[in-house]
Amino acid sequence: MDQIIRYYNQFDEWGRLDRAPLEFIVNWHFISRFLPDGGHVLDNGAGPGKYAMEIARGGNSVTLADLTPRMVQTAREKAEEQGLLERFRGFHSADARNLSMFSDETFDASLMMGPLYHLQEQRDREQAVKELHRVTRKNGYVFVSFMTRIRHLLNALADPQSWRPTDNVARIRAFLETGVFNHSDEGRFTGAYSFHIDDIKALMEAGGFETVKLIGSSSSAGALTKEQFDYWKSAGDNEYRSFLQLLYDSAENVYLLGSSSHLLYIGIRK
Repeated sequence: MDQIIRYYNQFDEWGRLDRAPLEFIVNWHFISRFLPDGGHVLDNGAGPGKYAMEIARGGNSVTLADLTPRMVQTAREKAEEQGLLERFRGFHSADARNLSMFSDETFDASLMMGPLYHLQEQRDREQAVKELHRVTRKNGYVFVSFMTRIRHLLNALADPQSWRPTDNVARIRAFLETGVFNHSDEGRFTGAYSFHIDDIKALMEAGGFETVKLIGSSSSAGALTKEQFDYWKSAGDNEYRSFLQLLYDSAENVYLLGSSSHLLYIGIRK
């Protein structure tokens, strides 16, 4: 956990979502459809609070939690800057595997948009899902983010020097067996775990959730460069809206899931 905290202490996660907005745009389209009206929502593993701010802006109250104290402080500052502080019930430094500061069924809906791709042990992932289930009320929606092995395979093949030690076929094959990735270069992305797509629903359903949707957060535009994406943004408001609607419509296409940088699981707590 110390490595994760060190990494995010120096990383601009808010800026990452601004620089590559597609993930946030597609995720928010789906999350906003299923959020309760005027409910209490947990953003667990919230980072600097990008999703939490939108949830608060929409009229829900929010409790925010993240492993990294700096991220929690940044989120508090963002809430104050945006005039949303009164919508927040708390800002907590917390490990997703232990949410003991919250009672059972506290939240009407819950997000867990980062922790599962930082937990490399199966028992830790199962514990985080168990805690998410415990603190979410029955029939409440949950929104959980995953990374896939297929996407890392594509990244390693296209730019091996940026994804060492998966810069040779033997190491790539080893990664595909385990899903575990630890970057060789100091200061690069923290140790991570990537899923087989078929294992995502199994994990969540074993943890007490009913699957609603599994979507690709990059949809059919996952391979677009910034310049290519900007072309559609510059094509006029109507064309850009049509472009986004096409992405929303194709986000659930099972044949595109592996090409997406992240996947969003939407489920109901049973």
